[in-house]
Amino acid sequence: MLTRAIGDAAQFLLQQIVRALSLSHIHPNMLTALGLAINIVAAVLFAKGHFWEAGWVVVGAGLFDMVDGRVARVTNTVTPFGAFFDSVVDRYSDMALYMGLLVYYARAERFFYVVLVALVMAGSVMISYTRARAESLIPTCKVGFLERPERIVLIIIG
Repeated sequence: MLTRAIGDAAQFLLQQIVRALSLSHIHPNMLTALGLAINIVAAVLFAKGHFWEAGWVVVGAGLFDMVDGRVARVTNTVTPFGAFFDSVVDRYSDMALYMGLLVYYARAERFFYVVLVALVMAGSVMISYTRARAESLIPTCKVGFLERPERIVLIIIG
């Protein structure tokens, strides 16, 4: 019951944000680009070892990732390019965060963690590529694990 109440409250808040952004006439692709810029700020914070702050900035960037497509649907500005742009920017956002962690661990001379983050980065790219490739061949393909939201949550927790 509490989980449902929290979900309903979050959904209501998200709807209000989408409504406000829709009325502001900001283009959904601009929201996508702003999300990338915010993730780059988080990457710099990770690189400097400010993990707590970086985690909160990632949460803020995630808000843009959650609303850009919704704003596009509400404002009837959905385009194939917008979907493509969002997908590509999501990959760049992920890579920026991983690069921030790589810089931090390399500067701290923590070789094991450099390798670990590099492996996670490669896995992240391969999961995304594999999913996209499978969907291009098998339109109803809905298999896989650790999609982008789960990977972002793991970055924040980590």
